[in-house]
Amino acid sequence: MDDLFQQARPPVEKLSEGLVLLADFADAIEMLQSLTTITDRSPFRHMQTPGGKPIAVAVTNCGAVGWVSDRRGYRYQPLDPETGRPWPAMPAPWARVAAAAAEVAGFRGFAPNACLINRYRPGNQLTAHQDKNEGDFDPPVVTVSTGLPAEFLVWGESRQGSPRGIPVYANDVIVMGGPARLHYHGVKRLKPSNDSADQQRISLTFREVDLNHAWQ
Repeated sequence: MDDLFQQARPPVEKLSEGLVLLADFADAIEMLQSLTTITDRSPFRHMQTPGGKPIAVAVTNCGAVGWVSDRRGYRYQPLDPETGRPWPAMPAPWARVAAAAAEVAGFRGFAPNACLINRYRPGNQLTAHQDKNEGDFDPPVVTVSTGLPAEFLVWGESRQGSPRGIPVYANDVIVMGGPARLHYHGVKRLKPSNDSADQQRISLTFREVDLNHAWQ
């Protein structure tokens, strides 16, 4: 039934103003061929919230700046705090996929310079939050899904009430821009799958960060 549902989905679905789902848009397997090069240099790690709690979802970054969370707060910075070196460069094919997805969704000229890579295991979830550390909210946020299917949750300008659940599968892309750019969103607790030997979901979230806004 899941396969039939996937096949029946439209390739481009406008879920609300500025929120677009592109079904089976990316080639996740091809994109992930570059991941080992990135994680060899900047491994996945569990960061801390500003309150000192560990974040269950493991993360790393690539691009000119990377998203960081610790006791000092949420921010972008050019150096990996664990290695003291610049984050690995963003693979050019990744940037092209993100820019192409943004254009299909109606946001031309997207030039991502940061990619947050999240690794979810069964039982992990991402609580409601806004992407608001980029310094410029005109460019959209583009997220490519790989691995296990998940349910992407979207609220609105506040996290009151029940969210809208959006099933996402490997190769799907979510674009959030315009009026949806600062909508609260998250990921429902990930379920294991009997159909996959690789029990994880890796999401690639592309953002265009104002480098003058990033911490040094």
